[in-house]
Amino acid sequence: MSWQQYVDEHLMCDVEGNQLTAAAIIGQDGTVWAQSSTFPQFTAEEISAIMKDLDEPGTLAPTGLFLGGTKYMVIQGEPGAVIRGKKGSGGATVKKTNQALIIGIYDESLTPGQCNMIVERLGDYLIEQGL
Repeated sequence: MSWQQYVDEHLMCDVEGNQLTAAAIIGQDGTVWAQSSTFPQFTAEEISAIMKDLDEPGTLAPTGLFLGGTKYMVIQGEPGAVIRGKKGSGGATVKKTNQALIIGIYDESLTPGQCNMIVERLGDYLIEQGL
């Protein structure tokens, strides 16, 4: 399965008739492996900040999680594994695998829990596969 298929079929899947607004699989070095057409243009600094928070949990809390210039308030996640962000009725989930970051962005059509489930399920699967 190609990385793009993982994004198209597993991240941008329908959940009760709704789906993520954007999703991507990004290497920990910031290279894009695959992304939805709606995924925002992010900066290397944003990915570096995410990686730093995963290595040193809590570093993003004071400044917020930024993706494509959009600021998300950091809410509870799993230190070293998952970062969750909230903005209004939407938000984002970032799951770290052995080699990549799985990122899902959602709006009010999905619940935070649905986004977490979609992103973290794929992340857990990729970890099991050694990726």
